[in-house]
Amino acid sequence: MKILIVTPYLGYNYGGPAKSVIELVLETGNQGVFVDVVTTNANSYENLSVLLNKWIYKKSYRIRYFSCWNKNDLIISPSLNIWLFNHVIQYDLVHTNTIFAPLISLAHWACQFHQVPYIITPRGMLEPWALSYKAHKKKLYYNLFEKSALQQASAIQVLASSEAEQVKSLGFQNSIIVPNGIHQKQFETLPEPELFYQNFPATRHKNLILFLGRIDPKKGLDLLAPAFAKVHSKFPQTHLIVAGPDSIDFIPTVKNYFKQAGCLNAVTFTGMLTGSIKQAALAAASLYVAPSYSEGFSMSVLEAMASGLPCVITTGCNFPEAAAAFSAHVVDIDADAIANALIECLKNPQEAQLMGMKARQFIFQNYTWEQAAKKLLKTYREIINKKSIQNIELEHNII
Repeated sequence: MKILIVTPYLGYNYGGPAKSVIELVLETGNQGVFVDVVTTNANSYENLSVLLNKWIYKKSYRIRYFSCWNKNDLIISPSLNIWLFNHVIQYDLVHTNTIFAPLISLAHWACQFHQVPYIITPRGMLEPWALSYKAHKKKLYYNLFEKSALQQASAIQVLASSEAEQVKSLGFQNSIIVPNGIHQKQFETLPEPELFYQNFPATRHKNLILFLGRIDPKKGLDLLAPAFAKVHSKFPQTHLIVAGPDSIDFIPTVKNYFKQAGCLNAVTFTGMLTGSIKQAALAAASLYVAPSYSEGFSMSVLEAMASGLPCVITTGCNFPEAAAAFSAHVVDIDADAIANALIECLKNPQEAQLMGMKARQFIFQNYTWEQAAKKLLKTYREIINKKSIQNIELEHNII
């Protein structure tokens, strides 16, 4: 079984979606499947410094980068498109990531031309908020390209049950739920928070509330500003950490949200955190907040819950299972609702701590990359076997 993964980007500036692609690829390869990844060197305002047009061998997969032109989320790579058209025929199945991307649309066309089955992972781009953002352009593109591509896909991989319902409401019946995950070993023991305090001394001796995610309009930072102002007025020792990359120069706007709310002096913007310093931030925090309007399925929420943090997330995070398991506060997409849930956690720290412990076990039991890869591989095999049976039937009909 030879699988080709296609994604427009893997640069760290694109946050969780890029990371989740590689994590799933790594675990899929670990289970004995031949996996290739093709992508571009896009990384928002800059390009990745990587070897181009050559296979790079990783532990359990190969990856090939192609040069591109990119502006904001528009990525164009003629060399990758040519390669795809000439090589998709060598694979049993192609798995693409995201939609509303010309590069991915051309990949779907190449698969259709060569009759190679493909799976699409929209990564939250079919959610109502995402469809409404720049709606006129998306509606045209959807009708011209995406609708047909989704109809002809062998499967649509969604990341959450609520996303599956949305996909079904659009008229597609071929969705499968394979959520993101975590590596349990990375969260069994968190480091001491001292590394984080050394890098951001203003956070020492504070009651830290952590936001981890891209600095982007859909992340709900306009809601978090007044929510945190309300929290900070009642609990002056609270301090908000806003950690994440800014790929669209949105930080000045975000800082103005907090300035207008009157709490900018109690907010630290760290930029993107990775590795040991991110683990230290999770260890230093008392609470985690995700005020998003829309998510595919947040890696950061999973990581925070796996760290045992009490979490306040919105319904836009697409994680109703967390509410059903009483392992997170899942609230409406509303500043007061976010603030009230944070205040409840601060007023009742023991109850919040118990919820965090429950969240940790819930994630360990249900949301690991190993579990996700096994489910995805089962789908791959079913699709490939179905095509083989169809080919045999076609040969018999010809005879």
